[in-house]
Amino acid sequence: MSDVFENVMDLAKRRGFIWPTSECYGAVAGFIDYGPLGAMMKRRIENIWRHFYVVQEGYYEIECPTIAQEAVFIASGHVKGFSDKMCQCPHCKEYLRADHVADGGGVSGAATMDNATLAAAIAGCKCPACDEVLGCVDVYNFNLMFSTTIGPGSQRVGYLRPETAQGMFVDFSRLLRFYRDKLPFGAVQIGKSYRNEISPRQGMIRLREFTQAEAEIFVHPLEKNHHPAFARYANYRMPLLTYTHQHKCEPAVEMTMREAVDANVIANEYVAYYVALTHELLVTVGIRPDRLRFRQHLPDERAHYATDCWDAEVYSERFGWVETVGIADRTDYDLNAHAAQSKTSMSVFIQYDTPKKVQRRRIIPNMGVLGKQYRQKAKAIFTALETATPTAEGADVTVDGETIHIPADLFEVRDEVVDVRGEEIVPHVIEPSYGIDRMCYAVLEQAYAEDTADGEKRVVLRLTPKVAPVQVAVFPLMARDGLDTLSGEITSNLQKQGILAEYDDSGAIGRRYRRQDEIGTPFAVTVDYETKETGTVTLRDRDSMKQVRLNTGDLQQIIPALIEGSMHFAAL
Repeated sequence: MSDVFENVMDLAKRRGFIWPTSECYGAVAGFIDYGPLGAMMKRRIENIWRHFYVVQEGYYEIECPTIAQEAVFIASGHVKGFSDKMCQCPHCKEYLRADHVADGGGVSGAATMDNATLAAAIAGCKCPACDEVLGCVDVYNFNLMFSTTIGPGSQRVGYLRPETAQGMFVDFSRLLRFYRDKLPFGAVQIGKSYRNEISPRQGMIRLREFTQAEAEIFVHPLEKNHHPAFARYANYRMPLLTYTHQHKCEPAVEMTMREAVDANVIANEYVAYYVALTHELLVTVGIRPDRLRFRQHLPDERAHYATDCWDAEVYSERFGWVETVGIADRTDYDLNAHAAQSKTSMSVFIQYDTPKKVQRRRIIPNMGVLGKQYRQKAKAIFTALETATPTAEGADVTVDGETIHIPADLFEVRDEVVDVRGEEIVPHVIEPSYGIDRMCYAVLEQAYAEDTADGEKRVVLRLTPKVAPVQVAVFPLMARDGLDTLSGEITSNLQKQGILAEYDDSGAIGRRYRRQDEIGTPFAVTVDYETKETGTVTLRDRDSMKQVRLNTGDLQQIIPALIEGSMHFAAL
């Protein structure tokens, strides 16, 4: 079989899965259109994701704007640090991502090099666009966010979001109230994100507009090793490629999630839980376990604030191992950053089981004198004195950036024992982040197959029934003698059950089978003359091409069970 990528993309364009966007004007790299079948397949994958995170985990989905004001991304660090290293080929003038040039030229460690070092390292590499040796080039940082203005007059700077996560962070206070001020809780979001990639050359793998599915799980910092449902995945066994194995060039080691946490291979139960859940989810949508690995971030590639990070990587025959999902323990970095920028509390009050007796020195201000002396600032001074440290000379407080000295004769100090009923804590965040477009491509590539049927080459997409855009096809053997009417009734009855059933009476029956095989339709019902006599039809399985004869009345129970996986065709 020739290059799988070319075959998959040819089929995808021809049969309406993926199209170049605005093709009549000349397609722009980094953007794609999902055709009728691709859009349906993508929705099915998204809904499987929702089943895991919304239905199973109980995390409600929210939807935030794809544009946000600049302050959001100043707090998140994207304005200052969300950039890739870029250079320009002096021969063809193409802009190139410098670390990708380095990777293509066999230069290792590009991600940790400064710009000058990287420029020297790639001088002998070839341009991927024109194949000329680059020579002396400048490497500089290019911010990947798309900027815009909000409203007329360019008064407010905004950006198209580079990830869906920030909307959930800035909604933290409202989410906390929604979940009745109790930890842990989570929010999820599926939507478009935007990154102005320098030179996207990998089809669906690297897009400038792409769909993310992210979950932000807010947990107590001291409870990360006590996931309430960890038993669900404690014995889930899978291969893990740790940073130690990567340094030693050793293969991944298979272990359970319980073993991984106990051996400190995975930082805590929460991260392990979502590593296992992600493995199960990816296998459910059709990723083969032998082409799936979980790789731990090396210390020099992990964000400075992250405790642990794992990537789910799917093997592609064209692109090698492709990062498809990232699972990270982001600690309290994001909430603290937004709290500082917005001056809004992003903490949770955690009540103790029993109040704690705490000795405390309290400052009681002389409000009458202070009120007259400081007037408008008096209230802020009273509040600041509650946490100030008194000395024999008095206490210093800061109000609106100004340090004010309050003499000792203007307040009284009392030592007292108080009941402390709880404490304010900033939750830590566990973030599983999924690239839906990369998942779609991986599903298509791994489903693509060629075999022989009736002496001819057959192209087939072996999509799992849950993901297949068309779930069952219904064929009348002939479009006459009432066979078409019976087929239409079967189609309608299946559609009433929420099954996407497609009626097709065009062409020879063998050709109709091939058309459905090529788009991944897992099952086909054929209505023939025996149907009129016995009330039975044939049900065909796409992968084995075997057929069984069933009562027409049984289809409405059997086909949903086959699609859901609670019944297998071989058992019929």
